[in-house]
Amino acid sequence: MNIFNVISLLGGLAMFLYGMRLMGDALKQNSSGTLKAAMGKVTDNPLKAFILGVLVTALIQSSTATIVITAGLVGAGILTLHQSLGIIIGANVGTTVTGQIIRLLDIDASGTSFLRFFQPSTLAPIALIIGIVLIMGSFFKNAKSIGNIAIGFGILFSGLLNMTGAVNTLTESGFVEKLFSGLGQSPVLGYITGAGVAFMLQSSSATIGILQAFSATGLLTFKAIYAVIVGVYLGDCVTTAIVIYIGAKAEPKRVAIMNILYNLSKSVLVLAGVIVAHKLGLLNSLWEKTVNSSIIANANTIFNLGCALALLPLSSTYEKMSRRIVKDDPVKESKFKDVIEALNPVFYKTPALALQSCYNLLLTIFAASRTNIERSFRLLEKYDPALHMEIQADEDEIDHMTDLVSKYMVSFLPQLKLPYHVSILDQYYKVTSEFERLGDHAVNIADHAAALKRNGTAFSPQALSELAVLESALMNIMDETDQTFRKRDVDAAERIEPLVQVTRELIALLKRNHLKRMSTGECNVYADAAFSDLMVEFRRIGAVCSNVGVATMVRVHPELADHEHLYYERLHEGNDQAFNAAYDRARQRYFSLMQKPAPEQAPVEPAAPEQPRPEDAAAPAQPVPGPEAEPSAELEQEPKLTNDDPEQEAAEKPAEA
Repeated sequence: MNIFNVISLLGGLAMFLYGMRLMGDALKQNSSGTLKAAMGKVTDNPLKAFILGVLVTALIQSSTATIVITAGLVGAGILTLHQSLGIIIGANVGTTVTGQIIRLLDIDASGTSFLRFFQPSTLAPIALIIGIVLIMGSFFKNAKSIGNIAIGFGILFSGLLNMTGAVNTLTESGFVEKLFSGLGQSPVLGYITGAGVAFMLQSSSATIGILQAFSATGLLTFKAIYAVIVGVYLGDCVTTAIVIYIGAKAEPKRVAIMNILYNLSKSVLVLAGVIVAHKLGLLNSLWEKTVNSSIIANANTIFNLGCALALLPLSSTYEKMSRRIVKDDPVKESKFKDVIEALNPVFYKTPALALQSCYNLLLTIFAASRTNIERSFRLLEKYDPALHMEIQADEDEIDHMTDLVSKYMVSFLPQLKLPYHVSILDQYYKVTSEFERLGDHAVNIADHAAALKRNGTAFSPQALSELAVLESALMNIMDETDQTFRKRDVDAAERIEPLVQVTRELIALLKRNHLKRMSTGECNVYADAAFSDLMVEFRRIGAVCSNVGVATMVRVHPELADHEHLYYERLHEGNDQAFNAAYDRARQRYFSLMQKPAPEQAPVEPAAPEQPRPEDAAAPAQPVPGPEAEPSAELEQEPKLTNDDPEQEAAEKPAEA
């Protein structure tokens, strides 16, 4: 043995590991979405979960990846802890497929040329040729991904052949014989060796593959390697547990613990079974026998499959043990607990009650968002870290409630039979993200206030006085928005747009005044970026409220849905007398509250109402999209509602009382 033999062995190992990683990554990248969807549909039947675990792991060649995906689905609430154990056990069986592929080394092709195609020495170059052709040719959509799979497969077998050749050379030195004869005398040492190598390589398949490569020396016996195989199970599951534990909550951690408990049970069962069988003389023909790649692969498969059949019925026991080991995350009770708990699927059969639950939670989200906006204005006047933390805490609650009500409505939709129920739910879904955006704007304003404090800058008294006027206008808009949604009040909805137009003009005036104050040194130039960003936030608050008003208008008058842009144009062209009167009153009210301009500044002339800008309008909405979509201001036509709809009255009556 010399240094060159060692280099050849390590080089083959590197190729083997890289090929396995490349093939696995390409398989996961090409099918991860499909796999997650399939795993998310697993029922409470442990056998189905077991079969799915086997198939997924056999496909992506990684039990670690399968179990990590499972832990993520459990953490997201898509799978239960009970469902996950069947997948875990199946993943442990599925990982044996790699060993069965590697056993192709043992194919005897001396009798026929056809079998030579299945030998690694032939498969490796064929896979490499196919892979490079697909990558360079890009013949179809997923050609590159499939090519990477083929390249990975070819590199894997090339590395395996390289390792086998290097190991055969090492045989002459007696090193391999001494190594594995020592393991044969001490099963504990063999177990620790298998666990350690699997932990370092982060792959049970790779460890078994290396063991299969060493079997080419003809010096490995069953008594020397069975404990190594069993040790691999523990090393691999510890690696998986570490990956899952990083930043995870209680439920995903329990998945990792169940995997460890299962593999410890599997280790005890296999070791005890082998020792008892040996004492009874059942393994006499195999105990001292020289093993090859096929015997190692078969032993690994039999160990895993036998333990799966024996331990699968104990899934409830593993679940209970994991709950005892990993305690529940400390839960901070939500201040909105009652209204959240009202989102109960049992109400699906009574649409009025389900709609009422959505309605109440949406009002709660709006109220919390509005309160946060009021708090954020107080931070601009005087920054308070405790108040900033309250805003962030309530924003977390707002996000949580938004997520819950969105999922509830999406699940509720298929249960609806009547068009006006669909119409109500459609409007509710569209305003959900609008209300949540108000909370986002409050957080942004608070963050700007914190940045001003950190930088030691502040707005001048004159700027704060003008901001107070703008705040008053925005609060008025939100009063009308609340009335619009709470009572489905068309009159209130019509009063929103004139106020929004006035706030846009107030914002333009504030920008001009701020620029002038900076030129005279009255306002700190370093606060300019924060001031400009705040104006954007204030403008968007008005745009969100406008969207809610339009959503209500379209629900009551569905004929407006196809002419929404014309409706806006008519308002802003000055042809609507009611709009003009409301606009004039609002403008006179709020501009009179502004301090008089400096003598050299010309009086502010009434500006022509400006057209809505692109940033204030969202993309056209689809009817009740999925929970990840964001509803927008431009609404599809909804079924017309009558004023005497009994279900509708039942859904909104408490708010109108």
